[in-house]
Amino acid sequence: MISKNQIKYIRQLEQKKFRKRENCFVAEGPKVVGDLMRQYQPKAIFATEDWNGIELTGPVPVSRVTDEELRRISFLQTPQQVLALFPIPEHTSYLSPLTSHLYLALDSVQDPGNLGTIIRIADWFGIDTIFCSEDTADAYNPKVVQATMGSLAHVHIIYTELLQLFDTLPNNFPVYGTLLDGEDIYQQPLYDYGIIVMGNEGNGISEAVRQRVTHRLLIPNFHQGPSAESLNVAIATAITCSEFRRRGTK
Repeated sequence: MISKNQIKYIRQLEQKKFRKRENCFVAEGPKVVGDLMRQYQPKAIFATEDWNGIELTGPVPVSRVTDEELRRISFLQTPQQVLALFPIPEHTSYLSPLTSHLYLALDSVQDPGNLGTIIRIADWFGIDTIFCSEDTADAYNPKVVQATMGSLAHVHIIYTELLQLFDTLPNNFPVYGTLLDGEDIYQQPLYDYGIIVMGNEGNGISEAVRQRVTHRLLIPNFHQGPSAESLNVAIATAITCSEFRRRGTK
């Protein structure tokens, strides 16, 4: 049985200000909840009888709910057995200077679906840290969490002022950016370390951040006639990360 106060509390977690105040976010479905539980201790679990779950590592309140009750608290069109509340990870700082790894930086990516997909892409290509500008979509929005399909458990998300981040970089630390006036990515030398900057869906990388890009890359259009003006930012991220991992060398 779930109370009206619990329903109200969970529904309010759709709002960023409430998530921030409560330091809490919502995850749904056996896959997403299961992956997050292997990394973080949930605050509460609401599950139907057919959810088996995974072994809990500590005392966590588990409320058994009916399918109808789950629908009342779910943010999905089709609820999936379980909804859990997790604390927002405290990935608020990073080591400076950055080590010889590959990182992503997102400059004002707005769409929750794009952000969730990019987090999933980073996880797939072994990129464990994403730096986000302060105006990038909130990684703990229920839509983003769902789009990550559990990859949020494996990737550190750090919101920061990107220009200040670039000021801390070691000399000659590569900053890559995909730009319309860039050089063909398939013809450029790529390293297995550096920061790859991806920009806003409509405007691309902002002018101030663009000035900090040291390696300007272009994903070429192979269509000879009229075609799409640009690639979706998540698709562009996947292509870029794939090319780095395919042939990146120090």
